[in-house]
Amino acid sequence: MSVADEETALLGLAPVAPDRTVAYGPHPDQIVDLYGPWAGDGPRPGVARGPLVVLLHGGFWRAAYDRRYLSPFAAELAGHGLPVALAEYRRVGAGGGAPQTFEDVTAGIATAAREVPGAGGPVLVGHSAGGHLALLAAARPGTPVTRVLAVSPVADLARAHALGLSNGAVAELLGAGPGLPERIAAADPARRPPAGIPVTILHGTDDPDVPLDISRRYAAASPSDTDLRELPGVGHYAPLTPGTPSCRTLLGLLGVPHPPT
Repeated sequence: MSVADEETALLGLAPVAPDRTVAYGPHPDQIVDLYGPWAGDGPRPGVARGPLVVLLHGGFWRAAYDRRYLSPFAAELAGHGLPVALAEYRRVGAGGGAPQTFEDVTAGIATAAREVPGAGGPVLVGHSAGGHLALLAAARPGTPVTRVLAVSPVADLARAHALGLSNGAVAELLGAGPGLPERIAAADPARRPPAGIPVTILHGTDDPDVPLDISRRYAAASPSDTDLRELPGVGHYAPLTPGTPSCRTLLGLLGVPHPPT
């Protein structure tokens, strides 16, 4: 698959309905979709239990993009016996932006953990802007998060803003005008990496949406428990597309022992 074909390949997949959806607030976007054997009243026999995986979607924090493109990946994980929560949150243009978006992610993670008791602290998997949100959530004091896997994350907000990524998406999220540099610093994972929480970053060398330099800068400024894995020839979407080699890499990092070929 060429880099140019990655977006069509992932976004062209049919959304997969969750086993259950729970709300964590009154806004329509304050919901979490649950996938897998523990989405109902109890575990199904004969399926191995794993850590709770909380997925955070991307889309440069804008309301035009929602969680559904990650639903095939959520179903893929659930098919391997992992309990999965695909979190939605308020986004720019529909009641979101800072601080609402950040507050929703924290609430969504807590709700997912309550709905899947006994799975241990959640593992966050965030894509693109969702990678930024995952890193930021893991840095909050008292977070229940045990690990972060960030795929093509917007992990250095200052650099992303300087590059004008997605026509000024960082300023849209945080609000343009006086004080923006301070707001960027307060919400920048590169300034506030999670303390004591392992972080793995997967980033394609040919990503046209979030340059690899963003992740390299984050890794250079982060503690030694940050592991940057560069995916040669990969763009922005393949690691979340079931069946691709880079998706099999991600599955392996989540403990799936023998991903399908």
